[in-house]
Formats: sequence, structure tokens, C-alpha cells
Amino acid sequence: MPALVLHKAMEPEILLMIAAAIFLFAGTIKGLIGVGLPTAVIGLLSQFTDPRHAIALLIVPLLISNSFQAYKNGMVTKAFKSFWPIMLTMVIGILIFSQFAADISADGIKIIVGLMIIVFVLTNVFAKPLAIPEKFDIPTQIFFGICAGVMGGLTSLWAPWLVMYLMTKQLPKDEFVGALGLLLLSAAVPLLIGYWQAGLTNPSLLGASVLMAIPTLLGVFIGEKGRNYLSAEQFRKLLLFIFFLLGLNLIRGVLF
Repeated sequence: MPALVLHKAMEPEILLMIAAAIFLFAGTIKGLIGVGLPTAVIGLLSQFTDPRHAIALLIVPLLISNSFQAYKNGMVTKAFKSFWPIMLTMVIGILIFSQFAADISADGIKIIVGLMIIVFVLTNVFAKPLAIPEKFDIPTQIFFGICAGVMGGLTSLWAPWLVMYLMTKQLPKDEFVGALGLLLLSAAVPLLIGYWQAGLTNPSLLGASVLMAIPTLLGVFIGEKGRNYLSAEQFRKLLLFIFFLLGLNLIRGVLF
């Protein structure tokens, strides 16, 4: 079973303090724009430990913060009825592809996810978000659900695909955050199952993951207060800007 792999010169207590600060920062981003917790945590914490162990630490904060996000915005029933196709295909994909996460190199994870995020941001900067006709909505959900499931199972970073789809719906910012919270929550459960079966997490890592939920929720609270002061367009621009920086940071960690 895996243990938390540290930088050779670093004490476990110091790593936990660094991890808590990273989760606080990432939780603030999530509270502000609804996403960014896995991307920020993996991009920053993987400088000190294996990205797969960073993902294992994410599991409980993901479950708790997304539950809070979905219920607080009152979107559980509405989002489930509207977005069950993308949810179902994503969950199936995560259950399947999380079995192969142990075979993906750490650098490979960073490069794939970093490039995916940058393409997503640039597409939304230089082109209007697509408005999918209602008659094509279910096939579109299935496509994005498959993409989110494959990438989510391998890297835990399914959020960009969900954001891309939800941006086509042009939801108000609070509805966007609530719907995204439910979709992200539905993905965290199969990730935990898949990581456990693949031997990438254990009781020790889960215990540390529970501790990381505390700074995460504190950050979410801080970020939500800040979101109240953003207009819809400011919200969209901030989301894209933060995603772009996080994508660049993932690639930088490999190349430099």
C-alpha cells in the first residue's frame, strides 16, 4: 500500500502544513468560481509529493466541499434532472479509467491536464461559448461526460470538461456553481472507489485527506464571500484567468 512520498529533505509535519496552506488557497478559488480545487492542489502540491498522492488527499475535501456547494445553492434536484446523462457517463468513465491511474507517469498527468486547460481557456477567450440547441443536448452531455470520465479517472481533473459544457448553458453564476457542485460530487465517489481498488490510497492517506477538508472549507467560505461582489462577466473572466495560470503552472513543473 502507498505511503505519502515526500521531498527527501522534508519532514512529514512540514508537508502537512504546506498542504494545509495549499488547500486553503485552492478552497478559496473554488468558493470564488466554483471550480479549481483539484487543479490548484495537484499543480502546487505535486511540487512536494507524487501527483497521485496529491489526488488521494483531495478525495475527502472534494466530497465535502462539493456537497456543500450543491446543497447551498439549492441545485440538487434541478441539476440531477437536467444533467443526469453527463453525470452517468462521467461516473462510468471514472470507475473504469481510475483502474489505470497507477500506470500513468506523474509528468504525463501534468502535461496532459495543463495543455487541456490552456486549450479550454484560449478557446473561450477567442471564441464565444457555443450555445447547443436543445435537441442536441443529450448527445452533447454524453460526449462531455465520456471526456470527463476518462480524464477524471486518470488524473481527477474532470472539472474543465464540465465547465466547458455548463458554459454552453449560459447559467447565472450561482446556478452554475450549484450545478457544477453536484456534478463534481458525483465524480468524487467513483474516484475514491477506483483509487482504493487500484491501491493508490489507504487509511493513512484518507485520514490526512479528512484533515485537509478543514482548510478547504475555510477557503470555500472566504471565496464565496468574494463571489458576491463579482458581476457575471467578471466571474467568467476570473474563472478563465485562474484556469490559465493553473494550466501553465502544471506544464512549468515538468519543463523547468
